[in-house]
Amino acid sequence: MSEHRPFNVLFLCTGNTARSILAESCLRKLGAGKFVAFSAGSQPKGVVNPWALKILDEEGYPTDGFRSKSWDEFAAPGAPVMDFVFTVCDSAAGEACPVWPGQPVTAHWGIEDPAAVEGSDLDRRRAFYDAFRFMRNRVAAFSALPIRKLDSVMLRREVAEIGRQAGASAEANAG
Repeated sequence: MSEHRPFNVLFLCTGNTARSILAESCLRKLGAGKFVAFSAGSQPKGVVNPWALKILDEEGYPTDGFRSKSWDEFAAPGAPVMDFVFTVCDSAAGEACPVWPGQPVTAHWGIEDPAAVEGSDLDRRRAFYDAFRFMRNRVAAFSALPIRKLDSVMLRREVAEIGRQAGASAEANAG
């Protein structure tokens, strides 16, 4: 990993509508200057969930420029080389990911899908806020790591442990 440029981080989910967007926004704010955040999906839905944008806006996190896009954009020639790739939904973690150039550090940070919650607006708001809070805590822990001082084994261990924090999906805790 380069000592002079910010680290590139890609958050992956199946639809790239909620959890990966929440993660990208959190890292944009909490890791500004140290990281460049991206998100994508294996089967992007083409729209960003409005609840994700609403919660991010209410919490003072960036909401500009988000779009639901395919992870193929980041596996194509000329794409930014990723230093870290994190899956944030269990289905994306189980899929065959593209081969990422540069051998990025990978981990699974699964969080239950807030978009799958049915019920009242209050129920949906609570689900998105909880997902945001869990993701923000992971991103805060990650952005506080002394990345340039950790050897690769310790770095991989630390990012895997972050994925097991409170709010982890059953699949993430099984790892």
